[in-house]
Amino acid sequence: MISMPGGWEWIVIGIIVFVVFGKRLPNTMKTIGKSFANFRQGFKGVEKEIKEVKEIKNDIDTITKLKIS
Repeated sequence: MISMPGGWEWIVIGIIVFVVFGKRLPNTMKTIGKSFANFRQGFKGVEKEIKEVKEIKNDIDTITKLKIS
């Protein structure tokens, strides 16, 4: 059966990855970091829009209750 690699096996895998992708690795990590930052900014934008919609809904509920009373 195949199991997850242990401590030394991860080190060997890391060394192999570094040797194969050594020159491209920093640029790749920078790209991944920028992508993650853009994702987080987009997620914050969605949270802000949800908050604005909830506030508008509360305003509409308040206005409609005042007109009925």
